[in-house]
Amino acid sequence: MKKWNQRNIFILFLTLWFLLNLLQAIFTEITSDEAYYGLYGKYLSWGYFDHPPMIALLTHLSAILFSGNLGIRFMTVLLQIGTLLFTWKLLDSKQFSKTKTINFFIIAASLVMFSAYGFITTPDVPLLFFTAFFLYAYQSFLKENSFSASILLTVSMAGLVYSKYQAVLVIGFVVLSNLRLLTNYKFWLAGIVAIILLLPHFFWQFNNDFPSFKFHLVDRSSGFKWDYLMEYLPNQLVVFNPLTLALVIYVLYKYKAKSLFERAEYFLIIGFIIFFWLTALRGHVEPQWTVACSIPMILILVNRSLENIKLNNYILKFIAPSLLLILAIRILLITPLLPERLGFSGKMAKYKAIERIAGDKPVIFNWSFQDPSLYTFFTHKEAHVVSSLNSRQTQFDLWQFEQNYHDKPVFVCLHLDGKSKIYSDKDIQFEGFVCDNIQTTNRLIIKFEILKKTLQIGDSITLFVSISNPTKYPVNFNHPQFPVALNAVFIHGKNLNLQNVKLSESITNLKPNETLKRRIKTYVPVLPPDVYQFGFTLNTFFGQTLNSNLVKIKLQTND
Repeated sequence: MKKWNQRNIFILFLTLWFLLNLLQAIFTEITSDEAYYGLYGKYLSWGYFDHPPMIALLTHLSAILFSGNLGIRFMTVLLQIGTLLFTWKLLDSKQFSKTKTINFFIIAASLVMFSAYGFITTPDVPLLFFTAFFLYAYQSFLKENSFSASILLTVSMAGLVYSKYQAVLVIGFVVLSNLRLLTNYKFWLAGIVAIILLLPHFFWQFNNDFPSFKFHLVDRSSGFKWDYLMEYLPNQLVVFNPLTLALVIYVLYKYKAKSLFERAEYFLIIGFIIFFWLTALRGHVEPQWTVACSIPMILILVNRSLENIKLNNYILKFIAPSLLLILAIRILLITPLLPERLGFSGKMAKYKAIERIAGDKPVIFNWSFQDPSLYTFFTHKEAHVVSSLNSRQTQFDLWQFEQNYHDKPVFVCLHLDGKSKIYSDKDIQFEGFVCDNIQTTNRLIIKFEILKKTLQIGDSITLFVSISNPTKYPVNFNHPQFPVALNAVFIHGKNLNLQNVKLSESITNLKPNETLKRRIKTYVPVLPPDVYQFGFTLNTFFGQTLNSNLVKIKLQTND
């Protein structure tokens, strides 16, 4: 009877957790990234520019069941309950007890980002779920070494990779903790079948020229900055709660792993923290990239607290009170009291104001994916972003919605001298203009070959280029509203240097599916000697579009 009562207490806490997250999901304003993932769910695919497709499936299923916030977040709320249940199953003691139950929920709730991903929809939500599922499968595999456990490994590994690419680290660190897995044919079988399940995603990457891999491995590399290195550990304190993380570090230092499974937990925590600290040498590290550590952190702290009264007292006296601060922050999230720059309030009014001017016309933004995503979420109307060399590419570059708006009226929401009008709606101001015939150049393809990779500043460059139009609409280089200019571009970090070019024959129109070849002459600008990326861009009022591959060249002086 006592066991049953303790089980009921666990179920009560789990139910309260679900209800709290459900209310938080309903009343906390949608973030820009969530609106973006909501669009993923409307256009299901085997892959997306930024992430694998699991997040799209979650928002798609949520939208089938609900509208509004829950149309994006419901599966997130539900999935975290599954994450908690798998994590609970992984604890050493299978018995329900008061200490175990209370410590479990205190520690889980104290991990700030783990708690947040119970109501905010991101790819980290399924990553956490499948991390817990994978560890459950691995624990079963260690105990049984059976084909049924191997099947669980297969499903969990495929689910991990379909959730987020950090999955490679989760699987990799577990394997490193137990290299004997590589001699087990059942483990190899699980991995091979998982790869087969992942083939649709790999084919999607191949057919789209591997956009996700290029983005994460190349585009996000911005070079070394001391700020990136120094901000890493403070950010981790925020992600994991400084009081909880301090206890984790103490346990890792004080206690040796007592089993192969606990050794995997240690490898995951230490491996993730060190790996992403090292990646800070090449660019900014998002704080939440280490959130998969939450699962092993919960496990080691609960298990050790059941063995050591001092650890248990620390959890009750220090970590438990910190939940009051987390609760206060969660309450603030559903109010307009937090600064709007944090992204949890004040957005609806802006996009509703734009809608009142645009009416039923699609709205074209530039620079960021956030604007069209939020506009679509709040108004249920079409929007798109035109990217440029000054902004990163996104899933919108794969969707190419702008091709649907050719020769149709749209509202262009951007500042453009001589064209844009300032609109005011209460305290909201924005600029834009109505256009009856929009023209963009993002889909045009420029190919060239430059043999000489070391150039002297001031030298002339002569080469041949081909300009192709794979779209279904013509491009008018002398368009009355959106004229087009061809430029050479030298890129160093975020700095762009445009150079005029002289064509062997001018271009006025580029018909659908037409390719024109021209000889081009330009000059190497006066720039500091260094390595630059060189290519060609079509320059319009939307900015300089990415039309060619970029090649590395070295600029040097004549000295």
